[in-house]
Amino acid sequence: MELKRLAKEVPFRGRMVKYRPEHFVCRSCGLVADDWKLAASNQKALSDAYRRMVGLLSSEEIVEGRRKLGWNQEQLAKAANVGIASIKRWEGGLVQTKSMDAILRGALTGKETLRDTYTGNRGRVSLPRIKLVLGEFGKVLGRRILRSSNTGVLYAGKYLFYADMIAFRELGQSMTGASYAAMPHGPQLDNYRELVSSIQGADEKESEPLTDQENRIIERIAKTFPDDQSIYKAVHKEQVFRAKKPGEHILYTEAGALRQM
Repeated sequence: MELKRLAKEVPFRGRMVKYRPEHFVCRSCGLVADDWKLAASNQKALSDAYRRMVGLLSSEEIVEGRRKLGWNQEQLAKAANVGIASIKRWEGGLVQTKSMDAILRGALTGKETLRDTYTGNRGRVSLPRIKLVLGEFGKVLGRRILRSSNTGVLYAGKYLFYADMIAFRELGQSMTGASYAAMPHGPQLDNYRELVSSIQGADEKESEPLTDQENRIIERIAKTFPDDQSIYKAVHKEQVFRAKKPGEHILYTEAGALRQM
């Protein structure tokens, strides 16, 4: 077999994307095959072709941009106010959102970037998305975790805390935009007592759907903490909570210090 670069047009994220992947092609029968390295490279090529089509920075442009500044991945992550895992994923081929692309461009050009440590680079909290995320947790866990009382988010808030913080750490943006404070019973939604009824009455249909990456994070958290007591104990071991005074905010920039997930 010989290595050939082929022209292809395939559906990707609702678009028909043209790109030129490389494949091993049999000289006799024309059979096309990839090894795992080639498959990964071709997936990245498809992702970058899509990003160029919709006006997002490609993986090569992100790498080139930070190298021109003499930055490593950690320095770019700090400038963009995201976790280093996000930078690694975007440079590896994961498609960033438009809002995160704007933040990346701002960091690479030295312009003012969003440093939203309270909503995890979402700008504002979305109650419909909170209800959507908690509903998804309920489906995976096989039980309802949001209850209609002031204590209804005692445990639900902790699942939400990990979901938002890990999404920020790994994807560069929280799931819901909620802010969190250290309370006697662990990390909790800021002003949670006033939010319970509003979350209950929110319409999930008004929320943007969860991405595949967000769903995988929810599944991972649910698998790690299958019951309320396990997640309750876990958050109390987190130094980002233990170091806070009652009522003090836990910032998204501290998500990298989480150890139980």
